[in-house]
Amino acid sequence: MPASPPSDLAFVPFVSVQNMMRLIHHRGIENALRELAEYIEEDFRRWPSFNKTPRVASHSADGVIELMPTSDGESYGFKYVNGHPKNTAEGLQTVTAFGVLAEVSSGYPVLLSEMTLLTALRTAATSAMVARRLAPGGARCMAMIGNGAQAEFQALAMKAIVGIDEVRLYDIDPAATRKAQRNLASTGLTVTACASAQEAILGAQIITTCTADKQYATILTDNMVGAGVHINAIGGDCPGKTELHPGILARSEVFVEYPPQTRIEGEIQQMPEDFPVTEFWEVLVGTAKGRTSDQQITLFDSVGFAVEDFSALRCLRDWLKGTSYFERLDMIADPDDPRDLFGMLQRAAPSEDAA
Repeated sequence: MPASPPSDLAFVPFVSVQNMMRLIHHRGIENALRELAEYIEEDFRRWPSFNKTPRVASHSADGVIELMPTSDGESYGFKYVNGHPKNTAEGLQTVTAFGVLAEVSSGYPVLLSEMTLLTALRTAATSAMVARRLAPGGARCMAMIGNGAQAEFQALAMKAIVGIDEVRLYDIDPAATRKAQRNLASTGLTVTACASAQEAILGAQIITTCTADKQYATILTDNMVGAGVHINAIGGDCPGKTELHPGILARSEVFVEYPPQTRIEGEIQQMPEDFPVTEFWEVLVGTAKGRTSDQQITLFDSVGFAVEDFSALRCLRDWLKGTSYFERLDMIADPDDPRDLFGMLQRAAPSEDAA
């Protein structure tokens, strides 16, 4: 008996890098960031409904490879992601990623996607979603310290979601700053290249740190940070890597995604185990306070969490409806008789006539 053609259940929508870029331009970058932020906020508001665990990390001298899983009981999602700071010098991306969304009821995947671009978008959308609640009222200026692959996404998200109109750039590599300045030139933002981190934060109400070196570092010293700012610390993402002097943390109200992960990987790994933090989802649902005064320093110690990737995949699945920005991959073996997988394989053997 000849092999049956694959059924519809065998095919899984796949979003390639090329289709992701087409889809983002179709929706508009700033609009896509706003939409992503709404999906992320919606899932943060139902935070207790998610199955949560710190990401599974495999560390090496060269970097880290991680799996980030979560589920809300109906859908399951995971992301594969790496972080290799040395890659840039070798002409490679520091971060690459892909992800899967699946049905809990059957275990069948319903979406496979590149997530290098999608992670950049969701990270920026998360930063701005948080800053919308924690930054000083009327914040118009952002300092972006670390001008690598994430810089432009962060600036555009803060513009689209928070309303900034000025970004001040600094990186230890002037070429990175020139790159970011060039890419942001036609976005409507006033862009200033600065010669130091201290110069960059002058007049900024939002300070974002996003550097790649895998080490304890002091990008901001305690004396550099005055009252009444919001710090968006997104560079910390593994044990042994920080960007802020501990004195800044001690003076700040610190907000996190998932404390068990952040205490291992975030800025607060420098602090005692009982250092107080607020889970940001509690601010959204009203069980915890956000910014309480103009003089307060708020700090989002963000290491990225799987729920944000789940939200991004959920949003992406909705974006794809009615479009052609995906391919159908024959990924799932689906025999006519689910107990006869071997028979399906047998029937696919080349016939003697064909040989």
